[in-house]
Parts: sequence; C-alpha cells; structure tokens
Amino acid sequence: MGNLFLDRTDLIRWGDWTARVRPGRESGRLLLLLHGWTGDENSMWLFASQLPAAFTLLAPRAPHPEPRRGYTWRPVTAQTWGLPSLEDFRPAAQALLDFVDGWSRQAGVQAHPFDVMGFSQGAALAYALALFHPARIGRLAALAGFLPEGAAAQSLTGKPIYIAHGRQDEIIPVERARQAAEWLEQAGAQVTYCEAETGHKVDPGCLRGLRAFFSSGNDGPGGQNAA
Repeated sequence: MGNLFLDRTDLIRWGDWTARVRPGRESGRLLLLLHGWTGDENSMWLFASQLPAAFTLLAPRAPHPEPRRGYTWRPVTAQTWGLPSLEDFRPAAQALLDFVDGWSRQAGVQAHPFDVMGFSQGAALAYALALFHPARIGRLAALAGFLPEGAAAQSLTGKPIYIAHGRQDEIIPVERARQAAEWLEQAGAQVTYCEAETGHKVDPGCLRGLRAFFSSGNDGPGGQNAA
C-alpha cells in the first residue's frame, strides 16, 4: 500500500507515482488527466479551469523519463519511435488502473467508473483504457491525439467521447482524428467531434465544447460539433 499525502501545491505521491490533484467540490467523481509525450503532472493543468468544480482532477506523471525532457507513457528505445500500437499501451493502462483504484479507495473518491481526458500520447492512452477496460471508463476526451493501431472491433455502445483536433496539426495529422471518430461511431460510441484551424493544441472553440461535454453529465447524449 502506498503512502498518500497532499501538500499545499496539491502534489501527491502514491507508491512510485507522482501526481497533481484538485479535490472535487460536490460529487467527488474522478476525472483522470493524461499528459502527452515529454509532459509531466503539470502539463494538463491548463485545462483545469475548463472543467466542472464537481470533479476531482487527478493528473499523474508518466512512469518513463524521456531522454531529452519530461516523461512518456511507454519506454522509448532505438527503432521504436512513431505512433505506438494498442498493445504498446497495455502496461501503462494496467498500471494506471491499479494506481487509480488504490489511490481513490484511500482518498474516498468515486472511481467506478471514472472519466478520462488525454492530450496527444495521453489521448491514445485514454483510448487504450476505454478499449481494455470499457466498463471502468465513463466519458472520454481525446485532444490532439490518435487511436492506436490494432484496436479490435468491439462494442462501445453509448460511450460518450469528445475529440478535438487541429487541421494544421504538424505532429498528428487531422486524418487520424477523423478516422478515429468514424471507427468509434461504428463501434457504437456517441462521438462529439470538434475540428479547428489550429496546430497541435486545442482551439478556444473546442475548449468551450470540452467544457460543455463534461458539464452535461455522464449519462447524456453525445452528438456532433464541428468548428
């Protein structure tokens, strides 16, 4: 069992994990924030003001140091650059689930199910969590991300998913987001899609859509929203 502590900067350490937390004001339901490649536990905090105060926000640091800076959700060695496959994310998905379960039990936070939002590589990991453990994930937001290769056809009936992507994204082409939206709809997910004239970031209009997506409750309909 790890040791939990919360200091004045909302930094927690649980076992080998480091994360930032914003306690929820009402329901305590958990929203997991997953940073992208070379990010850390602070990277997703710029989205916190867009998210309802009722959520408990948990932003963990990925476990693998990136050689140049920051952290990554999978070990990266020579010959393994590029967009990871679904199986590449399996260890991180399981480790995250174990962390969420252990920490949430001690913290008294509702995490059955929990919601998840990821940026870039973190968005791909969010998809992996939903594909490996569909019953555990409520709402999912994928920002400037991609659906990992190797995703098997399965039912995601009724799963609310929000996708935001820039048409000028120089790192992950917008076609990857369009393909993900089509695949997810065919799997039964309720996809809300926001596309904007921007690069590898989230447009203000899509940020408003993100806020509305998480404000509408976990049982509401999905829909379409193209900017």
